[in-house]
Amino acid sequence: MLLTDGAGAPRGRFGWRRRIESLDPVRDHQEIHRITAGFEFPWDYTRSLEFALFRTYCVPSISALLARTGEFERRPQKRYDDTALLMAELVEHGYDSPRGKESLRVVNRMHGKYEISNADMLYVLTTFIYEPLDWIERYGWRPLHPHERIAAFHFYREVGLRMGIRDIPTDFQELYRFKADYERKHFRHTDEVHAIGVYTRDLFCSWFPGPARPAVRVGVHAMLDPMMLSAFGFRPAPGWVRSVAEAGLGVRARALRLFPPRRRSKSTRDPRNRTYPGYPVGYRPGDLGADRDRGSTRG
Repeated sequence: MLLTDGAGAPRGRFGWRRRIESLDPVRDHQEIHRITAGFEFPWDYTRSLEFALFRTYCVPSISALLARTGEFERRPQKRYDDTALLMAELVEHGYDSPRGKESLRVVNRMHGKYEISNADMLYVLTTFIYEPLDWIERYGWRPLHPHERIAAFHFYREVGLRMGIRDIPTDFQELYRFKADYERKHFRHTDEVHAIGVYTRDLFCSWFPGPARPAVRVGVHAMLDPMMLSAFGFRPAPGWVRSVAEAGLGVRARALRLFPPRRRSKSTRDPRNRTYPGYPVGYRPGDLGADRDRGSTRG
């Protein structure tokens, strides 16, 4: 049974961490992951998953498929919101809940329309596990508890099984090695990779006022590693830009240590969602997806 908002909310800044420590990371992985992503690090999970998706576009077969669908060229904001909200539904309600099952049906319906290799599907799954964990270790307001890392692995492994992904390793380190090897073998520059990279970068920039967008563009480049910059064909940002960005994230982390524990999960409540205003109020997971047009398609 997953927590409800405000139910059993802990006292003290490290109360949720104590709760996590008391749980079994395998048996209780859904509850632990909801605490981590929805209560403790919602902003970090959102930002890191933005860059996780960005990372997958360095694989030519993935970018070529996205280019063929035309979704990124026509409606990049909608595709971003669909993916973010469907994954958030699984975190918020659990993958075997009614809303979780509905979300998985939407995901599987969308993927089922295209020929996608099992290896590409598995690689994308790995980014949902490891990119947020790495981000939080660098920029989070506290270190992750080992239970949180194990819980994230088991959560997305179960999601992957329900998506029909085959040959998912049962070991945390083995799957991480698969991710690293896949990137070394498959990241490379193509016209489609570059085009999808530009669409995604420009989407990020569109969330800011016009005068700030050139600076945001440089900031995005500063947060990409050399493998991603090479694949996208982007010019590296000056070293001082990354230093400033990381210093700012460090200040944010230190400030957050002074905040009280969050009492309400923010998994599905992202103010940057422009396609489905007010989500989740008035919406079902079945309203989401590239073949659904309910709501605004701005962006």
